[in-house]
Amino acid sequence: MFEPVLTKDIQIPESQEIDYYLSRGGYEAFQKVIKSMTPDEVIEEVKASNLRGRGGAGFPTGMKWNFVPKNTDKPHYMVNNADESEPGTFKDRLLLNGNPHLVLEGTMIGAFAIRANVAYIYIRGEFAREARIMEKAIAQAYEKGFLGKNILGTGYDLDVYVHRGAGAYICGEETGLLESLEGKRGWPRIKPPFPALEGLFRCPTIVNNVETLSCVPLIINRGADWFKSIGPERSPGPKLFCLSGQVKNPGVFELPMGTNLKEIIYEHGGGLLNGKGLKAVIPGGSSVPILRPEEIDVSMDFDSLAQIGSMLGSAGIIVMDEGTCLVDALLNIAHFYRHESCGQCTPCREGTYWAEQVLRKIEHGQASEKDIDMLEEMARHINFRTICPLGDAAAMPIMSFLKKFRDEFVQHVRAGACPLNSQL
Repeated sequence: MFEPVLTKDIQIPESQEIDYYLSRGGYEAFQKVIKSMTPDEVIEEVKASNLRGRGGAGFPTGMKWNFVPKNTDKPHYMVNNADESEPGTFKDRLLLNGNPHLVLEGTMIGAFAIRANVAYIYIRGEFAREARIMEKAIAQAYEKGFLGKNILGTGYDLDVYVHRGAGAYICGEETGLLESLEGKRGWPRIKPPFPALEGLFRCPTIVNNVETLSCVPLIINRGADWFKSIGPERSPGPKLFCLSGQVKNPGVFELPMGTNLKEIIYEHGGGLLNGKGLKAVIPGGSSVPILRPEEIDVSMDFDSLAQIGSMLGSAGIIVMDEGTCLVDALLNIAHFYRHESCGQCTPCREGTYWAEQVLRKIEHGQASEKDIDMLEEMARHINFRTICPLGDAAAMPIMSFLKKFRDEFVQHVRAGACPLNSQL
């Protein structure tokens, strides 16, 4: 029987307090690494665990840390990416609220591993409450001597700061985040150079997601083998799944990586509202390809979803029942990405605008079937032709909706209106 480890204490009011966290073994992992391990040993343990990034890309965390150069006079920086902005995703916010010291301890261990003496927790602007919680947690860690100069007499120095963004989706992309952290407009950078070599203030920098870093203290305390014993070998560990949409029991569920999507919806989520049938599921946040009902008997891990043409992404599961107009749903997604485009790249800046306009025409019965073909062509021109993945994020939903549910778009055009709305 799987027992939650990331979220086990989040319902307890005292979980935000450092004394409660210490009583549950908190900061033991940090003390272990700074007193008895070298940075390279920490990296090797995380590599051995097969921990993959929980922010969407799924890149191996230990390998990412290993890219940071060891022989350089430049300072190193650790950045915890708490700019959770993918629609359908709310897992990191839960950790920031309910287990802030675990988030902080993971950040501190990551900083030690990459030989950083400064770390930042970058929180999206709308998370005002979470920013205050993290600032309080950091202050408590300083009071207990876990942060500052010569921590616990080990000679290791570390300062941690909370930095609030302005609520831009694009600042969830690591180089856009770094630009914002430097006080500039959050325009993503061309890579290479990658942040591990030239990141914040042109110095070696690692950017990791909240959930990713929250796994690190557990790996240090319980070992890489324990972590690998949970879920599939290539992407193991506990995983936070966000479930929203037309389900009876929406929320965040901590389950083993690789838990079946159908099980999450019908057992943990209680099934669909009002006894309606399932029409579609987005498995990993609004930017990933949509699935039809016959495709949901699939393991929720990076490799299994890739094999059927989708992605785990941020594990933001969005459920849509048979009463959902998918043209309207896609229009809502397209509007979001058009609004959040930073405007730096022409394909994204212009393509997201025109995609939204064409979708609006289709939804309101003002389009022809040629417009559907043009919409698909627009998406192909946006996809993989931009500096950052926002162009991909805007294009992939369009391409997958048209591939899986093209008949519904054709029905809108031929009926001159939304068939579902006309039945109401």
